Amino acid sequence: MSTGSTDSDAAADAASGDGETPELYVESAIIMTTVRVVAPFILTFALFIMFHGADSPGGGCQGGVVAGSVVMTLAFAYGIDSTRQWLDGRVVAALASGGVFAFVGIGLGAMALGGQFLQYSEYEALFGQATKYAIELVELGIGAIVAAVAIGLFFLLAAGFDRDTEDDTV
Repeated sequence: MSTGSTDSDAAADAASGDGETPELYVESAIIMTTVRVVAPFILTFALFIMFHGADSPGGGCQGGVVAGSVVMTLAFAYGIDSTRQWLDGRVVAALASGGVFAFVGIGLGAMALGGQFLQYSEYEALFGQATKYAIELVELGIGAIVAAVAIGLFFLLAAGFDRDTEDDTV
């Protein structure tokens, strides 16, 4: 018998109620390397979906979910706490705000040119073929909003419900 504790000992101690919880995150070189290699391709695919949405099915919502899943994949590979430290909440809020500003800016720009909200044809007289670019900016804005919401919800759910209840009792 060895004198060191094992994972089964830690699980047994946690089950016995002595207050120690087992380590939930275990580093794996294979998973970390795989995620490091695959994440840029997933993000590129998300951008492709967002840009392709201007001409065919797909777009900001689908691409935003795929882009948000990159952060979730990184969190599963490197740990949720380290990913939360790396991707500050202000960055997620800025991503959502930037998406809203792009969406509203394109819509109000069309209204300023005499059209209705998001009437892309109003941009043709001023910029020529800008209709496609306006649609793509709106799709990127929607993608940024959806990705930020997905990332934010993931971090909120990953924090658990115990954090709020412990703060309230103190």
